[in-house]
Amino acid sequence: MKISLPYIPERPEKPRKSGLTMVMDKGLSIREAEDFMSVGSEYTDFVKLGFGTSVITPGFDRKIEIYKKSGTVPYFGGTLFEAYIVRKMFREYVELLDRFELTLVEVSDGSYDIDHNVKLEYINKLSEKRVVISEVGSKKKDIVYTPEQWVSMMKSELEAGSSKVIAEARESGTIGIYNDDGSVNNELIKAISEHVKLDNVLWEAPLKSQQAWFIKNFGSNVNLGNIAPNEIIPLETLRLGLRGDTFFQFLPGDLV
Repeated sequence: MKISLPYIPERPEKPRKSGLTMVMDKGLSIREAEDFMSVGSEYTDFVKLGFGTSVITPGFDRKIEIYKKSGTVPYFGGTLFEAYIVRKMFREYVELLDRFELTLVEVSDGSYDIDHNVKLEYINKLSEKRVVISEVGSKKKDIVYTPEQWVSMMKSELEAGSSKVIAEARESGTIGIYNDDGSVNNELIKAISEHVKLDNVLWEAPLKSQQAWFIKNFGSNVNLGNIAPNEIIPLETLRLGLRGDTFFQFLPGDLV
């Protein structure tokens, strides 16, 4: 039984188009995945089987079924896509997606530098039969894009067939749209939010301070990703103003 309170932001029911939450599974056991879904399925839209963990995680195929049966969409991390591409095994990657009947696919170039036009071709090809989300931004600190480049790449990838673009931050939250200390790169995020529709962007935000910043600035139904499984409930409380960081965010003025 749920407790009811007034002045709680309305959250769309699944399947959602906004207010999406992507959780990072970095090698959960089957039992951990079951436990995670027992409390988190209602609040989790996507589960990314992080980077190349699927190659070595025992029983990952059973986890895929657990997530599907719980109404959550699983998909392979973009680094696995890149691992196939660098080996010139695109056809084999598509066969892998078919084998596990994955309807969502991530296209990224954060570890392996792919010519952007070639990346757009992969997006276009994969979007013929699947929902594509593409990641923008490098995992390498020495590769820095200007805000204009971020916006241009995001727009072109959406035009090529991506349903959402992911703003890179890694699981550490110290790269891409963030500074080395995990603080928000305001100039970059301002540029993206002014030129790309917010519903089309999924912001990687592994740290609580980052999650709170996005909720305060873009509302409870901002799309957030790279959330740890044990942080799914805490994140939802942030979205609803039920945690100190956003406690006053959604209350009317006469109560504040």
